[in-house]
Amino acid sequence: MTTEAAHLLTRLTETWNAGDATAYAELFTQDADYITFFGLHLKGRQAIEDAHRELFKTPIKLTEGGPAPQVRSLTEDVTLVISGGTSTVDGTPDPTRDSVITLTALRTPEGWRFASFQNTRVGRP
Repeated sequence: MTTEAAHLLTRLTETWNAGDATAYAELFTQDADYITFFGLHLKGRQAIEDAHRELFKTPIKLTEGGPAPQVRSLTEDVTLVISGGTSTVDGTPDPTRDSVITLTALRTPEGWRFASFQNTRVGRP
């Protein structure tokens, strides 16, 4: 995994669990596309911040686990990241909250940022 992608993923979890919507949104480009597990499409850093400011008032926390993230450099300035993730509401693991998250990391003048985020719940047919 590239150092930049690893740092961004770590910061994603840290800022979420700290309830810091501004710091969370700053991990994304100004024009990022952010798609939630239920299909809501947030367009841009400000929309990401606004939506998460409300979400962070809930007890939802991210937890680590699952397979290691898969990272593939597409160019020296673009990286594809696929990672497992889950969240809890009361600290108790709940497999129905497991997700696969696909992100595109982009080198920008501000440093590495996520330009896209897609969260899909893991189905168990």
